[in-house]
Amino acid sequence: MKRKICSVTGALTAVFFMLPGFCVAAETAQTGDPLPHPDTAALRQTVTGLVGFGTRHTLSTTTDPHRGIGAARRWVAEKMTALGTQCGGCLNVETVGDRFTGPRAPEGVQVEDVIAIQKGDTDPDRVVIVQAHIDTRVNDVMDATTDAPGANDDASGVALVLEAARLLSRQHFPATIVYAALSGEEQGLWGGELLARTATARGWKVAAVLNNDIVGNTHGIGGEHVDNAVRVFSEGIRMAADTAGISQQRAIGAEDDSPSRALAREVVLQSRLNPGLGLKVESIRRPDRFMRGGDHIPFLNAGFPAIRFTEATENYDRQHQLVRVENGHRYGDTIEFVDFPYLAKVTALNIAVIRDIATAPAPPDTATISGALKDDTHVSWTAVPGAAGYRVRWRAADTSAWKDSRDVPAQTTALDLTHLNVDDHFFGVSSLSANGAESLVTFAGMPPRPLPGHTH
Repeated sequence: MKRKICSVTGALTAVFFMLPGFCVAAETAQTGDPLPHPDTAALRQTVTGLVGFGTRHTLSTTTDPHRGIGAARRWVAEKMTALGTQCGGCLNVETVGDRFTGPRAPEGVQVEDVIAIQKGDTDPDRVVIVQAHIDTRVNDVMDATTDAPGANDDASGVALVLEAARLLSRQHFPATIVYAALSGEEQGLWGGELLARTATARGWKVAAVLNNDIVGNTHGIGGEHVDNAVRVFSEGIRMAADTAGISQQRAIGAEDDSPSRALAREVVLQSRLNPGLGLKVESIRRPDRFMRGGDHIPFLNAGFPAIRFTEATENYDRQHQLVRVENGHRYGDTIEFVDFPYLAKVTALNIAVIRDIATAPAPPDTATISGALKDDTHVSWTAVPGAAGYRVRWRAADTSAWKDSRDVPAQTTALDLTHLNVDDHFFGVSSLSANGAESLVTFAGMPPRPLPGHTH
């Protein structure tokens, strides 16, 4: 194959491979500045500070200046405010709260999320959220007084969020970025529910939710050591879909192409575009670990694209455990078990994803295909304001990763692909910015309708 440069629009150029009849885009990173390097010392400082509050249990004290969930939340808010000062007021820091009652808080508890909002320059209603939960627990989920350091679960995630804010607040993006430290995860995913409700009430067009929960350990309970991979969990069949929506998703073969699955593919792409991270993405095709959950679940229930980052190998002796030694074996989620160079890798990968999505235009709202009983496929999609072009992607129907693509200019909203059988391929469409940043892929499909005289 020959490599050539194809001009898509006056401002948009990309590297392509020449195939007979059209150009197929290669993977190229064109989002501007080099990927910033997270500071392991800053990550350690945040984890150390959070561990120092003793317990951060959701039902713990909110008035003690040095201990408990209240002091920890105020400390994170101060850190966010300081970062906002450093960038000239680019972060709007606030605390949102509501009262929740449930089996793990039968008398009710005030749950509060600390958020920092970096408003987008040209598309501020489109929002990317990066989040982690600040609360902790030990074996007894109702024990709100015993030390529960939660160094990895989930001070590691909060450290990632703060470091992402420190680095990304130095730049400007079309879309808004929200950095969030959530409460109430261990009692009922209440912080995630609270922020999802907040997003809905404020009319945020949530483009992506990156939930980071347990992202700093590299030594598994079975003795394995894995510091070059991270798991990303995403839903297939949409939690927010009604019966008709589920039927449609199945009918068009889109079980592996929900918006959250498209977001997971973006993470895989960024890991490939940034090989220097040395971090492989294991894309797990379920919403979370088996029979477990996290703060991205309420966003899925609300219909927003959301995924979970978790280390590749977990050590359950260091999760939800009293700090102790039994028969020479150590239990407890303490700071010496956090691998900060590894946490820096996961942080950098989050930053790459956030930056790309916040730079790119929104994806097309819808994309459709036609071509039954033909050897060609017609793809069409809705126009996206501000898009500099579009990328039509396709892959063989027995594969899960997009393989081929064709770029078209901004004024084009339909494309005929010759000798690509609609039965044997899946199709999708993304939007492109002037500098090459690509949106998430909108899966192209439509409910099957019998053609006249062809009912099967």
